[in-house]
Amino acid sequence: MTLLNVDTEKCKQDGLCAGDCPAGVIYFKPGQYPELKRGAEAMCLRCGHCVAICPHGAMDHAEVALADCPPIDPALAITKDQAVQFLRSRRSVRRFKADPVEKADLQRLIEIGRYAPTASNAQVLRWLVINDKGRLDTIAGKVIDWMRGLVAGSGEGLLPYMPAVVNAWDKGFNSIFQTASCLVVAMAPAGSRNGMVDLTLALSYLELAAPQFGMGTCWAGILQHAMESSPAIKAEVGIPADVPYHYPMMIGYSKVRYYRLPERKPPVITWA
Repeated sequence: MTLLNVDTEKCKQDGLCAGDCPAGVIYFKPGQYPELKRGAEAMCLRCGHCVAICPHGAMDHAEVALADCPPIDPALAITKDQAVQFLRSRRSVRRFKADPVEKADLQRLIEIGRYAPTASNAQVLRWLVINDKGRLDTIAGKVIDWMRGLVAGSGEGLLPYMPAVVNAWDKGFNSIFQTASCLVVAMAPAGSRNGMVDLTLALSYLELAAPQFGMGTCWAGILQHAMESSPAIKAEVGIPADVPYHYPMMIGYSKVRYYRLPERKPPVITWA
């Protein structure tokens, strides 16, 4: 099988695939069937646009197989109002049930996250899952020790929230992970053209899907800052030293339910 294969019985020779190819690697001339340009295989992004845009199911791709690309079901399309409510109802959840998080649910959410766009369709993200409250408690303790040193020094690196976080820990409350017992970390390797943006989009996909599984999420910003400041804490989490792009997200079965859509500041727009 070559990289692109056209079913000539289905192809209407409309050139949609060639016109939409981001890399411009499909040659098409009216009256002929589309084909891969000579020597252009390495330039193909493997994005699947050619397969997705053909309304006739005539285009197949060796690495984005037609059989693995289900048709879009119009019955599942959401209205504008539904889209607005769906996006506005996203909340950061900090109160989780004690139930252990099922591996199958985590697997499904990460599978959804992988459909987020990546620069040049590189798809180089990696995922780390810590589904062990004991390990999270250990990591939180390391973060507190690091933070306690900054508080004692009252110098460079000390942020306003740190004394309160240390004080809460001493009183028995874990502000690092709240009540979460599971952590998901998205990572991108060195050399990624858009590593931090890519992993942020993937985590956003994951968190938007999570409520449909009865789950909630919260970006673990305190841990992220600690990992950026302390190689030892980064190593404790399990992120290799040569991986520069990463962000952790708390996840679990939500203990709370929300009934309103909080307002936000109006956007600041410059129409140029």
